[in-house]
Amino acid sequence: MTENVGKINTIGILGSGIMGAGLVEVAARSGRTVVLRSRTQDGADAAIAKLTSGLDRQVEKGRLDADEHAAIVGRITATADISALADCDLVLESVVEDLAVKKALFAELDGIVKPGAILATNTSTLPVVELAMATSRPESVCGVHFFNPAPMMKLVEVIRPITASDETISAALEFASSCGKDAVEVVDRAGFIVNALLFPYLNNAVKMWEQGTASIADIDTAMQGGCNFPMGPFALLDLVGLDTSLAILDALHAEFGDPNFMAATSLKRNVAAGRLGRKSGRGFLTY
Repeated sequence: MTENVGKINTIGILGSGIMGAGLVEVAARSGRTVVLRSRTQDGADAAIAKLTSGLDRQVEKGRLDADEHAAIVGRITATADISALADCDLVLESVVEDLAVKKALFAELDGIVKPGAILATNTSTLPVVELAMATSRPESVCGVHFFNPAPMMKLVEVIRPITASDETISAALEFASSCGKDAVEVVDRAGFIVNALLFPYLNNAVKMWEQGTASIADIDTAMQGGCNFPMGPFALLDLVGLDTSLAILDALHAEFGDPNFMAATSLKRNVAAGRLGRKSGRGFLTY
């Protein structure tokens, strides 16, 4: 049974990348105690240092006062010890988008984190039910999908696998809302709402360029000016990461078989060549 889902006071975050650090900031800003766990202490410390530096800039610009800055940082602990998550009320993982890795992690967490705690995934497309079934508490497992950058993006998708209890989903929705986010509930299907609609568009933009319809720059300009999008499809693919984008499309295609989800050749070739977008300094654009 989910014993403590209405009392989410301590949050565990797994993963010290851009998304993990963003989740730490969001949770700490909401007034909760946060434990960031990375595979190495250096990685965890570096993530907190970067987060602190970002808060410093907000203070300098007058967007955050010094007392609040100190309070946010004071709520955060960085560790390489996964057992430090034992007393968390909710643990949210944001590690590599690989089903086998995440299943192994959930099985490990199940043996560490206290009974009644929620185990959640920030996956953007993988089946949450498979993570739930890797544990002895499938009723307490759900998806809590923040968007990057987590402190700025307003939306959170709360994913309900068929195994999740109403109490777990209610607590996850309440947590997301208490972080100042617009929380939406969605059933456990690949891509959920946003990526299932977004990635055919991004993929078809690449195919349009491959077919010679227009240049990358002109396609981006057209979608910004014609649809009032904040950025064009190629800039967005680079921001998401071409490897992540390819993984999402592969998962969507495997589940639905829709040809719109079959990754464009140029996307696959860029990933194979290590051109992953902003994270590598080069993708469809150069940074």
